[in-house]
Amino acid sequence: MKINIHGSKIKITSAINDYIENKIGKLDKYLGNPDDVTANVLVKVKGIDQTVEVTIPAKAYILRAEETHSDLYAAIDLVSEKLERQIRKNKTRMKRKASKDTDFVFDYKVSKDEEEKGKIVKRKVIETKPMDEDEAILQMNLLGHSFFVFNNVKTNEVNILYKRKDNDYGIIETK
Repeated sequence: MKINIHGSKIKITSAINDYIENKIGKLDKYLGNPDDVTANVLVKVKGIDQTVEVTIPAKAYILRAEETHSDLYAAIDLVSEKLERQIRKNKTRMKRKASKDTDFVFDYKVSKDEEEKGKIVKRKVIETKPMDEDEAILQMNLLGHSFFVFNNVKTNEVNILYKRKDNDYGIIETK
């Protein structure tokens, strides 16, 4: 797996770089073809807290985890464990998704924080690909979000999947 490491308000030293590559590189064993996958790691500092965000866009799904700790190396350990736990928890769903013959790729671009008047501080542009509801649930869980926007393959309409307080799921359908 290729690993892109970026720092925000922190200089990524060779020791930090090697530690991240070692920890995140251990996830190769879970990926079918790790040479085609690039992990994006962002290390941020805010006060004494250090946050590590890891996004791994694979062909059929996106793995994402974020952890904050006062010790950078502890945050790296926590985020690595979180990703491994996500993979193990959703292993059967991911295998079923990967075995389907589909060209699904969920690709999103994040613009830089824009200085705008009002309350919008971040804007994401996503490209929705057709998928069924089970795939959307898997993708939402892998991203760790409470909602997910997708193009429903059955209705060919944009749907919004969300997690309810009772841990069930709801879908908002658009026309």
